[in-house]
Amino acid sequence: MTKRELAEAIAAAHPDLNQTTAAAVVETVIETVTSKVAAGEDVSLAGFGTFERRERSARTGRNPQTGESIDIAASQAPAFKPAAAFKRAVAG
Repeated sequence: MTKRELAEAIAAAHPDLNQTTAAAVVETVIETVTSKVAAGEDVSLAGFGTFERRERSARTGRNPQTGESIDIAASQAPAFKPAAAFKRAVAG
């Protein structure tokens, strides 16, 4: 499902919203979650899950072509932890 399809589904589920407004809402939600997680805050949506920023420590890796060891710098990455209700819905 794309952002456009999500906005269409929201507009279809709520007759008082047009597709343009639904698309703006979807975009605002994505921008808000992105900015909050980038700032180090967790974003929890009850029944859906939690978006968070995780720290990756520095480590030594290996170049698969040459076998040479390389140093991989520490970094931060976004992560999503699904809620139990979401896991149950997906599992059936």
